[in-house]
Amino acid sequence: MASVEIDYLTANRAFWEGLAPDAGEYGDQAGHGRQRWAEPAPVWGDWSVPESELRLLPDDVAGMDVVELGCGTGYVSAWLVRLGARPVGVDLAARQLRIASALQREHDLPFPLLHANAERPPLADRTFDLVISEYGLTACDPRRWVPEAARLLRPGGRLIVLSSTPMATMCTPTGGTAGDRLVRDYFGMHAVHLLDDRTVEFMLPHGQMIRLLRDNGFDVDDLVEIEAPEAAHSAWPYVTLDWARRWPSEEVWTATRR
Repeated sequence: MASVEIDYLTANRAFWEGLAPDAGEYGDQAGHGRQRWAEPAPVWGDWSVPESELRLLPDDVAGMDVVELGCGTGYVSAWLVRLGARPVGVDLAARQLRIASALQREHDLPFPLLHANAERPPLADRTFDLVISEYGLTACDPRRWVPEAARLLRPGGRLIVLSSTPMATMCTPTGGTAGDRLVRDYFGMHAVHLLDDRTVEFMLPHGQMIRLLRDNGFDVDDLVEIEAPEAAHSAWPYVTLDWARRWPSEEVWTATRR
């Protein structure tokens, strides 16, 4: 396990900076960001499921202080600004933040962007009402980011994190496409090579994730397993629509800080 985790922040940052040789295989981030910024209402995950269907956000986010961890091109924060929230976007990859900044100018929609590690953001304790992430924490160790999310939230604050699922991880070989056979162990799952043999993604079994959240002062509100809609399309090649119509490729944890 230790060999998988060596210098994962550097490797993951290089990938999202576009320095990894095969980064282009995984889509045009500027184009994807521009499309998401232009959405009239939030849509979630690779399968673009509408917020009106999933109902992940609190009923009224107006006036909330929000931090988006692993914000990428910043479209989740942009949605929240339009809903009246006050977000701060945090990301380790400067290239992602440059795209976010350009899209802010295009839409005349400014909000703070912070170049920092989402596992240790230099932000004050109990500053936020909502910590949110759409895939931005996949490259971060939950044993590090969960305590940080707890530190950042005020009592009663909410956590909303969308990621891939243990099932998709177990069925996807490194650099391949999810199939109908298990290729990874469930027990002991933590740091895995999924996209390639350099980058690292993190995944815990559900029981471990529940205990980690509870041990850090969270009450788990829900675990939403997303079924891809009919005729949906994803720019990411490792899960097909047929697969995601049969098994959950994405999930959302929601929790409240005690």
